Amino acid sequence: MDGSVILPPDYKPSENEEYMNEYQLEYFRQKLIRWKKELIEQSKDTLEDLRQGGLNQPDDIDRASLETDKALDLRTKDRIRKLIGKIDEALQRIEDKEYGYCEETGEPIGLARLEARPIATYSVEAQERHERMEKTYDDEAVQ
Repeated sequence: MDGSVILPPDYKPSENEEYMNEYQLEYFRQKLIRWKKELIEQSKDTLEDLRQGGLNQPDDIDRASLETDKALDLRTKDRIRKLIGKIDEALQRIEDKEYGYCEETGEPIGLARLEARPIATYSVEAQERHERMEKTYDDEAVQ
């Protein structure tokens, strides 16, 4: 997909059309690109905030508060970096015409789920299965 599909300005994917047709793929491609741009801007703001505040605050409480804020900013930046990676993977799946299908079952993920989480790689059922398995594994590891 190179963006050559022109979407009508009010286009929204519908269950009444072929799943993952060129309009739907372009719709999600544009949605992902917009999200990525927002995250990059947010990341720039976080970096600027990190550069600004120095740790040479005279008050221990102020310094501790600033260190906590910086740690939170770094976690936010790391989360943004990971999300951008997932967005890039989703954009590649669009290019490969694999977007919108569950990695585990090959079944459609569904428009509502993709609208809510455009980087989703599993159907709701497969995601729930994975989460149950992770919880079981985590519970066993704790014992």
